[in-house]
Amino acid sequence: MTLKLNNTLSRKIEEFQPLQAGEVTIYCCGVTVYDLCHLGHARSYIAWDVLRRHLIWSGYQVTFVQNYTDIDDKILNRASEEGSTMEAVSERNIKAFEIDMARLNIMAADRMPRATRCLDGIRSLIAELEAKGAAYSADGDVYFAVAKANGYGQLSGRDLNEQQQGASGRTSSSEDARKQHPFDFALWKGAKPGEPSWESPWGMGRPGWHIECSAMVRAEFGDSIDIHLGGADLIFPHHENEIAQSETASGKPLARYWLHNGMVNVEGTKMSKSLGNFTTIRALLESGISAMTLRFFVLQAHYRKPLDFSAESLAAAATGWRGLNTSLLLGEKHSEALDWQINDPINRPWLEASRERFQAAMDDDLNTSAALAVLFELAKPLKALANRLERGDLPSSEERNLGGQWQLLRELAGVLGLNAEQINATATQLSDEDIEIQIAARKKAKANRNFAESDNIRAALKAQGIELIDKPGGHTEWLRS
Repeated sequence: MTLKLNNTLSRKIEEFQPLQAGEVTIYCCGVTVYDLCHLGHARSYIAWDVLRRHLIWSGYQVTFVQNYTDIDDKILNRASEEGSTMEAVSERNIKAFEIDMARLNIMAADRMPRATRCLDGIRSLIAELEAKGAAYSADGDVYFAVAKANGYGQLSGRDLNEQQQGASGRTSSSEDARKQHPFDFALWKGAKPGEPSWESPWGMGRPGWHIECSAMVRAEFGDSIDIHLGGADLIFPHHENEIAQSETASGKPLARYWLHNGMVNVEGTKMSKSLGNFTTIRALLESGISAMTLRFFVLQAHYRKPLDFSAESLAAAATGWRGLNTSLLLGEKHSEALDWQINDPINRPWLEASRERFQAAMDDDLNTSAALAVLFELAKPLKALANRLERGDLPSSEERNLGGQWQLLRELAGVLGLNAEQINATATQLSDEDIEIQIAARKKAKANRNFAESDNIRAALKAQGIELIDKPGGHTEWLRS
């Protein structure tokens, strides 16, 4: 079996062939650390964590690098709002990112470079582009000349002559007047009063967004890598501009495979702060949704497809995860009573076939929904056994031979990053008073037009078996399902 991936660059499903046999180099575009991570980040980083786990499980030695963007207008604006500093905002949100990712069982990257620690590499790369005639300075700013890039638009499929949007993604009318071409983008931005700045051959200033990743990829891996990852919203302009910069400088392909995950919709509408349907990972987990429920929810959809978040879909995911979790916990909770027989020759061929079906699903461009179907198949008799043991029944001789099946379930669940969660049913049973408190909090959130928080509370209650029924006049009734 061979891993096949959908390469955004070629728009084809391709067999994966690394640059070096048995080794894989991966660069993942990381967060701009001005705020807490949201559901879109969870979707992206869970998908790429599964890719990494699958490659390792398949026998590859993987080096996974993910950056922090810690120089950015959004960070500076947040610092100004708070009367703080860029460094303070960045450090706070980096720590929050690490906590949120760990809770979702996302493996820490092997290295996590920061833009502020790669300034020498950034300046060096800009100088190379300038020497090649692909960059020019204007009033303290330095721009990349897109007309000098071979095949600009190859990743996004955009025709340079037809584009009507600024290629930097962060342009202004004052910038346009200084450009040789309206789609040229900033490599270095001249210093502005009150903003952090660094020395450079072009004067005091700070790097543009795109050049940061190009420089960090080069510093970590050299000119070329196997896989470059990110959300679909980064295809243009960010990844298109990375390719233009890096490949103009080196003359070599930046990455062999470009993978992009789909976006998140909330109740059928694209998630956006301006629409009031924006939700953070922290808020979801603190509302009562378990980390593995959220991870399971994400994995039910193919990573390239849009993910529709709703209270109903999250509640369905909670139900599905509870069944798998019961099966995963079986060996831990009842190890003495079971006295597992691991190497049952009768079950072995079926288990090997299950393993092969799982690998085939994952090798098919990370088809996690088909992989989950294999897990449910393995889990079915284990869940039935767990329920019987909870009633005090004794396992049959045939059920004692399910040890190998339980071990395989745990192994394959681990490839998806799904770990058994210890759940105390009594402790998690909401009292009537707790439910009324949550309903009151939801009502207050709606009054403040904080619809994301309102939806979070409704989704969390539904995941715990509580159905809310909104009545005329703002009254809400509830029932236990």
